[in-house]
Amino acid sequence: MKKYISGIGLLFIFLAGSTLRASAQQKILTLEQAIDLALKNNFNIRLARNTAELSANDYAYANFAFVPRLNATAGTTWNNTATKQEFVNGTKRDTSGIKGNNISANATLSWTLFDGLKMFATRDKLAAIKDLGELAIKDQIQNSIATVINGYYNIVQQKQQLIAVREQLSISEERVKLSDAKFSTGLGPKTDLLQSKVDYNAQKALLLRQITLIEQSKALLNQLMAVPAGATGYDVPDSIPLNTGLSFVTLQQNVANNNTAIKVQQQNINISALTIKERRADYFPVVTFNSGYNYNRNTSNAASNAFSPRFNRNGVFNYGLTAAIPIFNGFNVKRQVKNARIDFDYQSLTLDNVKSQVDLSLNNAFKDYEYYKKALELEEENNQLAEENMMVALERFKQGVSTTIEVKQAQQSLEDSNYRLIQARYNTKLAETELQRLNGSLLQ
Repeated sequence: MKKYISGIGLLFIFLAGSTLRASAQQKILTLEQAIDLALKNNFNIRLARNTAELSANDYAYANFAFVPRLNATAGTTWNNTATKQEFVNGTKRDTSGIKGNNISANATLSWTLFDGLKMFATRDKLAAIKDLGELAIKDQIQNSIATVINGYYNIVQQKQQLIAVREQLSISEERVKLSDAKFSTGLGPKTDLLQSKVDYNAQKALLLRQITLIEQSKALLNQLMAVPAGATGYDVPDSIPLNTGLSFVTLQQNVANNNTAIKVQQQNINISALTIKERRADYFPVVTFNSGYNYNRNTSNAASNAFSPRFNRNGVFNYGLTAAIPIFNGFNVKRQVKNARIDFDYQSLTLDNVKSQVDLSLNNAFKDYEYYKKALELEEENNQLAEENMMVALERFKQGVSTTIEVKQAQQSLEDSNYRLIQARYNTKLAETELQRLNGSLLQ
């Protein structure tokens, strides 16, 4: 029995060596490299950055609301006058051919001195919107990193499943050999040989399917990294590192300050409060300083009469104050202020809702985390028992003291155990990543 167990062990080592030799031909993509590519290329992150750049661009010009507005116009016209006149006393006058030119220009300055402090509220609101854009980027980065981690380790667990399928394939191959040897010597029925071949072919089909799943999983990760879907000529490690020391108390204490979804909604409340200030400013008069300079010049080659000048130039400078006092506008300002307050209440309720959802997600994710950690311990122990059971069943079948049904049951038990163990590792990693995402620690 020890000799046979050693043979199985050497077979597994050979298969593992074959896998490593195949992997050596492909470049290993690390998780850090995958995240780095996603941070540079991910479409959702780039869209969030574009939106944030618009907000930052608006804020860059926010202080110009405090400076005066200066405008100028200028123009020139040419005219050719042809006038013929006949008076009651019989006198005739022909002033045709008089050519003239008019040049006009004006500059106006308007400076808002007081508008109910609306300018200050607008400036602060633009700053808050800029900060909201930065928080939105951080939130999207957190979500994208979590998605990349899940996608990356999905490939790893699919690779682990591939190794498990290859191990099952080697066991099925050994069953075929043993069944064939028994049938050839008359110690076993042909049905055992046929059934072992059926199971062997089924494992081959599973192997092909698993290879396809790995390629599809790589394509999904490529989409997150914004690289061509067909660029799957890379490999990943075959292990999933786990952090089993996360504390619920620590996570709960930090989530209120670090969770990006909560911080985004808090910023929305700040923006809504500044919008109320903007709307209330419309109750007050707007005091504006106005100034202007007008220039006009007319020239002609001749005068149409004795009282008409051939040259005329005017320059006028003026300045003063105007006050636009709102008296009645159909209660439009009152409506706008009320709408702004309703929006503030809405944003406040949304914040409570977001906090409640985050708290629920944190509780559920930590329960999953604790469950999968315990399940992982059980599955690791169970997998060792299933492997030993498989080896014993093969040895018994070799010695002719058991049937192929017993071997198949042991093989199925090992296959199920491998699947549950791999899934427990992957699900523990998913729960761990979700806790880190909710806690806002993926960027730390």
